[in-house]
Amino acid sequence: MWAAGEAYEPYVGRWSRLVAAEFVRRLAAAPGGSWRDIGCGTGAVARAVLAAAAPRRVVGVDPAESYVRHARRHLAGPRADFVVGDALALPFPDGRATAAVSGLVLNFVPDPARAAAEMVRVVGPGGTVAVYLWDYGEGGMRAIRAFWDAARALDRRAEALDEAVRFPLAGRKPLRELLTGAGLAGVETGEITVPTRFRDFDDYWGPFLGGQGPAPAYVASLPEDHRAELRERLRATLPRACDGSIRLTARAWTAWGARPPG
Repeated sequence: MWAAGEAYEPYVGRWSRLVAAEFVRRLAAAPGGSWRDIGCGTGAVARAVLAAAAPRRVVGVDPAESYVRHARRHLAGPRADFVVGDALALPFPDGRATAAVSGLVLNFVPDPARAAAEMVRVVGPGGTVAVYLWDYGEGGMRAIRAFWDAARALDRRAEALDEAVRFPLAGRKPLRELLTGAGLAGVETGEITVPTRFRDFDDYWGPFLGGQGPAPAYVASLPEDHRAELRERLRATLPRACDGSIRLTARAWTAWGARPPG
């Protein structure tokens, strides 16, 4: 589902970078830390860490070699590296990191509780574990909500594929329970909302043709006539500004806590 950074960027990568920057800023980490970015993808969170947290080192891990290559090409340097690995068995020793973070990933992991436990394992006592996911369930990711509302109106199959149905973890309470269950102390949750402005309808629709992610994969599965019907329904229902732009917002739920001492 996720394979090429070049297709991910125009779909949600451009908005993920906005969330990542605010997410890292809110953690208010001391400089000089050693960070792990779990499910690093194209490197949005790692980039934000380098820009805002003054780390000694940040290492990203992702199961997709193509994403790791993309991140290395754009970010690797003396303080950053990226490796291929599994969130359920992180290739890092116990207790060496000061922070383990993950953005927009845990809803795609088959065992989120195990992934959270792995993040706790790799940080030392007092270390931070922090995650964020798009708000699918309450409609805060408006570009995706509009897509599935249109798809479900035209096709019964779409209901089971809707991220709001598929990803119950993507909510404030489930994320709190996930991190508390992993043994973290002082778990807090929050939300980050960013503007998502599309130049025009083509800027909105084009990324859905890239085949990456649940909604683009659904579009790729449609016969051409059904795809055109969905496109025109969206064209008719999305709000337009006077200049033809489409101005929406995207909300992410955040959660973070600390590994207890001892």
